[in-house]
Amino acid sequence: MNTTMHATTIVGVRRDGQVALAGDGQVTFDKTIMKAGARKIRRMYQGRVLAGFAGSVADAQSLADKFEGKLEQSAGNLRRAAVEFAKEWRTDRVLRRLEAMMIVADPDNLLLLSGDGNVIEPDGGVIAIGSGGSFAQAAATALYRHTPLSAREIAESALQIAGEICIYTNDRIAVDSLGEPSNAPSTEPPLVPNATDGV
Repeated sequence: MNTTMHATTIVGVRRDGQVALAGDGQVTFDKTIMKAGARKIRRMYQGRVLAGFAGSVADAQSLADKFEGKLEQSAGNLRRAAVEFAKEWRTDRVLRRLEAMMIVADPDNLLLLSGDGNVIEPDGGVIAIGSGGSFAQAAATALYRHTPLSAREIAESALQIAGEICIYTNDRIAVDSLGEPSNAPSTEPPLVPNATDGV
C-alpha cells in the first residue's frame, strides 16, 4: 500500500519591489484528500518575512519554528538566517530527518531552502516547490516574462493553473505579499526570441 503524503504546492515570485507567496490547501494521503484548506504560508519577524512550506505537516511546523529563531538571531537579515539555518539543517541529526522544503522571502530576497544544505536564489524571480511545483513554476515563468502582472497576481494565477493540472493541488489558494509593485517595466528577457532575431 502506498502511504505517501502529498501536501501543498508553494510558488514564490519577486518583481518590481514586491514579493508574493501563494500556496494551495490540499493534503493528500495515499488516494484520499485528508484536508482541503491547509495553510502553509506565514509571516515572520514582525511581518517582514514570508515563509512557505511543502512536505510533511509536522516537519514543516518544526522547521518554521527553527527558522524563525534564526531570523531573530540575525536581526531579520534573511540571507544570513537562511545560510545559518541551512547549515544546521544539514548537520543536525534530528533536523536531517525532517521531510519538507521552504521558500522564504522579503522584498529584496527570494530563497529556497532544502535539507541537503542548499540555499538557492532563482535567476528569474520565480521559484516553486511541492507536489505541483514544476507546473506552478512553468506557469509563473511564462507570466513573468510575457505579462505586466504584479508578483502577487502571477503567484496566484500560476497556482490556479497548477491546480488544473496536478491532482495533488487544489483551488483553495492562500496568497500573501510584501511591498508595493513599482511601475517600472521588467527587464527580464523574453522566453522566445523575436521572429526577426538572427535573420
